[in-house]
Amino acid sequence: MPKSSIDRSRIRVKAMIIVVHEDGTRHLVSSNAPTDENPHGFHRLIGGSVELGESLQEAIIREVDEELGARIHDLRHLGVVENIFHYNGELGHELVALYKGRLDPTPADKGATLTESDGSVVPVVWRSLDDVDVHVPLYPVAVRPWIDSLGRHSRNNR
Repeated sequence: MPKSSIDRSRIRVKAMIIVVHEDGTRHLVSSNAPTDENPHGFHRLIGGSVELGESLQEAIIREVDEELGARIHDLRHLGVVENIFHYNGELGHELVALYKGRLDPTPADKGATLTESDGSVVPVVWRSLDDVDVHVPLYPVAVRPWIDSLGRHSRNNR
């Protein structure tokens, strides 16, 4: 498998968003290709790198617009998580500002995609909040407590 063109030798700053489906049982993720570490692929929250001179909030708004062509409503900062990982054998390290919000338009239940900065098209899927039947990992791993909390909140409001 070819190595990524992303420089992983530095700690990167990212902004990502948790978008819960209106049915309260699923959240939006990108569905990424297999890697050395994840031969069945992996899921990742929507978002990306913060650019020099850009605030965390500006970054998540820009990333969602660029990748999905959507606007964010009810944007709320949840916290920051650290993500240390391997990607095709290379060590990566990120600090991720985590947000919650709703998207307009909302991506379709099936067949939705996002466009990465390099022009590649990646499927987006609605992953179960409880992960019971999901067999690929979710990254960043440290977002799990927030996902669990949102799942409990959604179940309590139904």
